[in-house]
Amino acid sequence: MSDSTPFAALHRAGDPLLLPNAWDCASARVLAAHGFAAVGTTSLGVAAAAGLPDGASATREETLRLAVALGPGPFLLSVDAEGGFGDDPEEVARLAVELAAAGAVGVNLEDGLGPAALHAEKIAAVKAAAPGLFVNARTDTYWLGDGSGTAERLDAYQRAGADGVFVPGISDPADISGVLRGLDVPLNVLLTPAGPAVPRLTDLGVHRISLGSLLYRRALGAALETALAVLGGGEAAERVLSYEEVQALSG
Repeated sequence: MSDSTPFAALHRAGDPLLLPNAWDCASARVLAAHGFAAVGTTSLGVAAAAGLPDGASATREETLRLAVALGPGPFLLSVDAEGGFGDDPEEVARLAVELAAAGAVGVNLEDGLGPAALHAEKIAAVKAAAPGLFVNARTDTYWLGDGSGTAERLDAYQRAGADGVFVPGISDPADISGVLRGLDVPLNVLLTPAGPAVPRLTDLGVHRISLGSLLYRRALGAALETALAVLGGGEAAERVLSYEEVQALSG
């Protein structure tokens, strides 16, 4: 594993990167302000906030706009770009160049269980066009399937130049250990209620733990709970940021 960039250096077995995922400027900045050195974006949160579907290549402009707005801020930004918002590797590479120019240090690219060869081409094109961008190559073999073909896909992606690989949906410790044994690059997993907690994932040797859309979905749930509590004559039970605290995040 190469520690050639500060972001890459955060991917450590035994001391994994816990990556929270934001959906707008305020959520990214409040996380960074409370000690997270790196923040990712969540494609579901970005899409839902814009009234668009996730995973449908509908939010290229919204994703790029958020990256530009956050810029090279006081934290490291990794962008969830779905499958690159297209099937043309050169178009995906152009997006990567724009993200890097905006200040992003990483990009997450998912295969959606499409052809592994095409995803490998996208990875290679991105690394050729933006070599400093950390490419986290995601396979959906567990997210959308039963895990079949995981090793073959991950091998193709790391050979294409991926800096790390992401297997959301994997939760069995034996499966995680098996995947790790076949890798030469860092492994990223998604924290899930049914899966191992952070200490166990750390013991297994995972390098990066993402929260995905959890924070966005939790925020929506908290908003709904608060509105219903007030409607019923009660008070908000959760911590509420002050107007001034939120206003300060726009700077």
